[in-house]
Amino acid sequence: MGGFIVGFDSDPISIFKSQINFIQKSGIVTAMVGLLNAPNETRLWHRLKKENRILPDASGDNTDIETNLIPKMNFEVLVNGYKQILRTIYAPKQFYERIQTFFKEYKPNEKVGAKFKVEAYIIKGFFKSVFILGIKDKFRVYYWKLFLSTLIKYPRRLGLAITLAAQGFHFRKVYEKIKDMKVDNALLARQVKVLKGAGV
Repeated sequence: MGGFIVGFDSDPISIFKSQINFIQKSGIVTAMVGLLNAPNETRLWHRLKKENRILPDASGDNTDIETNLIPKMNFEVLVNGYKQILRTIYAPKQFYERIQTFFKEYKPNEKVGAKFKVEAYIIKGFFKSVFILGIKDKFRVYYWKLFLSTLIKYPRRLGLAITLAAQGFHFRKVYEKIKDMKVDNALLARQVKVLKGAGV
């Protein structure tokens, strides 16, 4: 699991591609990315307040395209770059590839001969994942590749693989929620005015 933020004053345009590459190569399956927000009364908040860069009506949810601050990077560029990260890392191909990378490096403290107790909820979750991800989902080919590969190479991790696959499905829904969101023109105009006034 890893958390990532974009929108810092020091972020270059290349930050989006850099984060994608790092997340993929590191095999960070549960990667959560958000836009920078400045929590109330923090040093960052006070600094941005002095620069007239705090927005009063943000949701505080940094997994949508809202932020409570005016970034130095153009808002549209920032939001489009943020969406590019989510679109890429939550895409089925890239997501399932990260699970495979993770399994190559994963060294659990598994006791030899440890017994695994099959509970009813596990069986229910298994069949539900097969139905949703292995039958209904248009990207089911990646699910079955992961399923068979894990069954052959890491049979003890099959439950974990299915759990991670389900998380990937959830993350795709997160991206679907924000993919068509756009930056308000009034906010863009305000950004230009504030940054121009601050001499940034």
